[in-house]
Amino acid sequence: MPFYQRRGDVPRKRHIVFRENGRLLTEEVMGLEGFTGNESILYHLESPCRVKELGEFRPIEREEWVPEAHAHRRMDTYDISPGGDEISGRRTLMWNSDVEISLCRPDSTMDYFFRNGEGDEVIFVHEGTGTLETTFGDVPYKDGDYVVVPRGTTYRFVPEGPQRYLIFETPGLIEIPKRYRNQYGQILEGAPYYHRDLHPPTELNTQRDKGDFLVKVRVRGGIQDYVLDYHPFDVVGWDGYLYPWTFSIHDFEPITGRIHQPPPSHQTFQGPNFVICSFCPRKLDFDPESVPIPYHHSNLQSEEMIYYVSGNFGSRKGISVGSITLHPSGLPHGPQPGLAEKSLGVTETTELAVMCDTFRPLRLSTLARDLDDGVYAYSWHEPPADDPSLAGVTSHL
Repeated sequence: MPFYQRRGDVPRKRHIVFRENGRLLTEEVMGLEGFTGNESILYHLESPCRVKELGEFRPIEREEWVPEAHAHRRMDTYDISPGGDEISGRRTLMWNSDVEISLCRPDSTMDYFFRNGEGDEVIFVHEGTGTLETTFGDVPYKDGDYVVVPRGTTYRFVPEGPQRYLIFETPGLIEIPKRYRNQYGQILEGAPYYHRDLHPPTELNTQRDKGDFLVKVRVRGGIQDYVLDYHPFDVVGWDGYLYPWTFSIHDFEPITGRIHQPPPSHQTFQGPNFVICSFCPRKLDFDPESVPIPYHHSNLQSEEMIYYVSGNFGSRKGISVGSITLHPSGLPHGPQPGLAEKSLGVTETTELAVMCDTFRPLRLSTLARDLDDGVYAYSWHEPPADDPSLAGVTSHL
């Protein structure tokens, strides 16, 4: 994060004596890039190294689907069966060495704590409200929020009602795009959001309970269980630049122009060799001769995954809430027959969608196989005449 935060009690200087009721507290420096990246300093009641019991290690296994044909694909995810909690219920849809994309529709709550020790996470909340309890304090979330969790953060979801998530995990760093920031990290004028739109933990709730507390940590391609004899949220204060936060897709300020703007204008986050973009309701191109939907384009060096959240999806046939389209590298894609003509004169769109463009090929899971409709690749071959799905086109991905 590019701005400093402080919660609870911290000493006047780093690395000096700091006591609570005469007891020396344990200082932890939690940082990135070998003490040269963003960091926060936390003050614990107990040593964060202290473990009562080492539990089981379970490798994370993925079942890969290798399709017979390299083709565009559509998957309907909305009716996937619920199961598990916000961690155990994650179902990998596609992945490469830079990012793993999962779906989660939990039907149980976490009775343990979790820490991703090998990557950052972006959790898009399609449906649901609740609180992410963390070592840094409480992070409330709601429909449409991106919950950004840096590696090393111990947390637990406390949901309120049914939940539905789209989850990105990366061994790299999730960052605000570099072109949105000046050399000091401040977000620039002209960027599609500002610091006021980013919401850090609201309050620090120091826990002093003793007992057995299960913490599951993702490391080395698996999940390692640890049992602590103290509550992991024993932090009395912290300050720094590294902490979880939220950003609402509804606070994204779309960039529009006289003619159609390219997908990078919708970029929200950057990761190693991938970007996450937000397509939001907006006014469209205002040149009288503009074609206000995308031109056909070839993803020669990238793969495009779009998750459809809400609104009118008229630029794609057969699209509904929770649908995913995948346009892989090496193939052109664009509006289906008749849609460009139908879009002429349209002045706004109501759609809401999340896109991830990767610059390395994505591998598909057997879940993707089960959700694939098998016919989307042929949708550009259908004749447009008298097609009722072309009525009322207002979608412009």
